[in-house]
Amino acid sequence: MAHDSKTWRCGKYTLTFDRPRIMGVLNVTPDSSSDGGDNFDPDRAIARGVEMLDAGADIIDVGGESTRPGFTPVDPDEEAKRVLPVIRALAQRGAIVSVDTRHVEVAKAAVRVGASIVNDVTGFTDPKMVEFVKNTKCGVIIMHAGEVTEPVRAHKAVQLDTSAAAFVAEKARAAAEAAAAAAAPGAKKRGRAQGGMRLTSGLIQPQLPFADIPNGSGAEAEGGDGAPETDAASTAEAVAAQLAGASIEAAAADTAPVAQAEPEDWLAAMMARSARHEEAYVSTSQLRRFTLPDSAPIMRRVMGFLSDQARALVHAGVSRDRICIDPGAGFGKNANEDIIIQRETAKMASLGYPLLCAVSRKRFVGAVSGVEKADRRDAATFGVCLGAIQNGANIVRVHDVAGFAQFLNGYWAVARPQPRRAFVALGSNLGRRMDNIRAAKDLIAEIPLTCVSNCSRIYESQPAYEERQEPFANAVIEIRTELAPLILLDELMKVEDRLGRKRGRGAKPNGPRTLDCDLLWMEGEVHGGDKLRLPHPKLGERDFVLVPLEDLMHDPARFFRYEGVDVKEPEQRVGHVTTELGSL
Repeated sequence: MAHDSKTWRCGKYTLTFDRPRIMGVLNVTPDSSSDGGDNFDPDRAIARGVEMLDAGADIIDVGGESTRPGFTPVDPDEEAKRVLPVIRALAQRGAIVSVDTRHVEVAKAAVRVGASIVNDVTGFTDPKMVEFVKNTKCGVIIMHAGEVTEPVRAHKAVQLDTSAAAFVAEKARAAAEAAAAAAAPGAKKRGRAQGGMRLTSGLIQPQLPFADIPNGSGAEAEGGDGAPETDAASTAEAVAAQLAGASIEAAAADTAPVAQAEPEDWLAAMMARSARHEEAYVSTSQLRRFTLPDSAPIMRRVMGFLSDQARALVHAGVSRDRICIDPGAGFGKNANEDIIIQRETAKMASLGYPLLCAVSRKRFVGAVSGVEKADRRDAATFGVCLGAIQNGANIVRVHDVAGFAQFLNGYWAVARPQPRRAFVALGSNLGRRMDNIRAAKDLIAEIPLTCVSNCSRIYESQPAYEERQEPFANAVIEIRTELAPLILLDELMKVEDRLGRKRGRGAKPNGPRTLDCDLLWMEGEVHGGDKLRLPHPKLGERDFVLVPLEDLMHDPARFFRYEGVDVKEPEQRVGHVTTELGSL
């Protein structure tokens, strides 16, 4: 996983997987299973999305239709009204936004306002959806939604070999045989002397009272020998007929209402069946040797579908590096099947596409953890996600982004050494400017899991944005760090505080300061939000940054243009460098 070479191209963004990526769940719905209604208001949804970005989410997955078991399908127009304002606002903040929809009309509108990914719960089985995405550059997520076990054939008889019904049926057949044997000369006395009927297996079964004789008292009252022989045969036949009728009625009761109650929407119908299956699932076999069913047929169906749909998209014209796959935990699957699929993560990862683990707060997570309420399953979710990451999952879709980011950062720092290159800009125009910059460099070198690997010279530049202030001294340092971007940013802000930077009311954003530390770029990282943007959104227009970078790399303008940064020509930049002040 630490050296995973997969990439995922999502519109203007490219995601690499040298570390797992976090997808935050943002349901703009009134009826989702774990957070229904919390973010139904657009303003609250936008605020929640920004909060997840600032907590560590790499992607925000916005959905306007709940697909929980028993959900009510939503009209595409209503779904679009819910999600479009949220997608637009988050995309404007530099976020990678995914639209969770199965309606091509909603997908088109979402991509138009800034969505970079289409997450189709139906796995692009709609030709109109395929036709749309092939003409865009957005990323796509193919999800498997459906039952993973072979359906029961209509003509196949159901045998309840360990049920009470089978036991009673066996007795009825034995009663009929005993009645026939009793009619033969000399058989009556011998059969009654044994005190019961002989089953087909050879065992003796004491005769139980049937028909309308309460507790058998009527049989003893008529002479102690029980009912006449003709009654035994007729009773057995009646019981057999009763059982057959009951079986037919039970089968009809089990199937007819389902057919009548299923919604017209196929996804809603499948999820309703899945919920009934999960609730009614009881093993009737007492001779099972294994705790889970055979994985081979389940994985054939899941991996076969994902492979076929990915191949169909490629043939339609969708680039392979735009495709991500998701086995669809909870969609048409019971707890046993979901566990099997998660255990086979490595096999799915071997298909070569980025793999999404979307298990957050699902029913099977509650089943294995013993937690009934969905919104309390986050700790168990983290455990399942960690198992998936260890087996090759590239993206995890979670509700509790802040908690999982903390969990992942702790695990990754110990388990996966991963130093990455980054650039930090330093600026000062108050006090002893050059001393401030040198002190900042030394303090950055003391940050845990971080070292300074190279430094530019120090340059003087004109003030940018706020011109009525003293000229700045500027430099750029190159570092190697194993910290996550948001953690590194917090450490840089602590360096600013230690050197006397004033914040809060009265402090101008681009005004005088003793020290300014800007995280410009970090290897493999794209990030949006209010707290941090990567690459830095003003990197391409700042002469006081691009000139020092020339000391650290050949042709920084070309390098950052390749990274998707709009780099201005020198005459169009702000904060022009005027002179060199010395070495750092």
